[in-house]
Amino acid sequence: MRSGEFHTTYRADMAIFETARDRHVLAAFLVVLFVLPLFGSSYWLDVLNRTAIAVVAAMGLNILTGFTGQISLGNAAFMAIGAYSTAWFAGHGLPFVVVIPLAGILAALAGMIFGVPSLRLKGLYLAMATLAAHFIVEFAITHWDSVTGGVAGTSVPAPSIFGLALANDRALAYLILPACILHLWFAKNLFRTRVGKAFVAIRDQDISAEVMGVEVFRFKVLAFGVSSFYVGVAGSLLAYQARIISPENFPLSVAIDHLGMIIIGGLGSVVGSILGAVFLTLLPEVLRLTTSALSGSFPHLVQLFTPLKLAVFGLTIVLFLVFEPDGLADLWRRIRNWFRLYPFSY
Repeated sequence: MRSGEFHTTYRADMAIFETARDRHVLAAFLVVLFVLPLFGSSYWLDVLNRTAIAVVAAMGLNILTGFTGQISLGNAAFMAIGAYSTAWFAGHGLPFVVVIPLAGILAALAGMIFGVPSLRLKGLYLAMATLAAHFIVEFAITHWDSVTGGVAGTSVPAPSIFGLALANDRALAYLILPACILHLWFAKNLFRTRVGKAFVAIRDQDISAEVMGVEVFRFKVLAFGVSSFYVGVAGSLLAYQARIISPENFPLSVAIDHLGMIIIGGLGSVVGSILGAVFLTLLPEVLRLTTSALSGSFPHLVQLFTPLKLAVFGLTIVLFLVFEPDGLADLWRRIRNWFRLYPFSY
């Protein structure tokens, strides 16, 4: 048993890093992460950036659903608000350091508006209310041609820093990765605060939380705001990466994907948001590479890629719900504890 593995004070128990080893492992991982864009191919840099964007969006949904217990199917709508806000602000010459927070704030305001029904609605009824947000936003961006470009979409100027345009995936990685890390760090700290603990109390039992003095409605709406801010920022980053956005970038399946990410990764877990987003972003790429490799022997596999992707997605969700309901985060915790307690890991 290694020294420093157990906590003897409340301060140590509330620390972000349980041990010094955790800090060292994270530091090494971040070094590797920031070195990867220097050597990655264009294809894998695109995957890396999309994965980081998905992590931010999944973290936002997990704050609302996993930590606060409010089901939402409006992630695609709030991503669209962030993306189209970015296109408009960037098109008017604002720098990305201003555009990204503004896009997040506009998405947060929209999320708080659609979060108002959470006072009286729960579960499936609340999910349907947030689903209405998707169709309202979709209608707006399709018909507001002067701002959104309608079904044809609109272009987004490349972000720049000190006059240097971040016009490719390698350069954008050094914008997207720090933004992802910053939002994860904030989320990790959020649940050490009074606000974060109020979110968890509402999830566990909102009536008891209200009896203890938690302003349930206020914190529910705040949870919608924080969650939508994250998703709006993810939409903003997506707009900068895609450079051309249209309603096709934000189908309802985006919200379903994000919900799948937090189910597979683990509800109510920052690590789960990361693992779930990485898993479900890489899964289609693995299937694509596999079908391409086998296309010589089985040429019909290429045509079956889309239905195969949907089937594997659904099967994965079912298998995790049945065999690993707490997600990849709990699996990771068990593996970590096995090594931590070795050779007494029983």
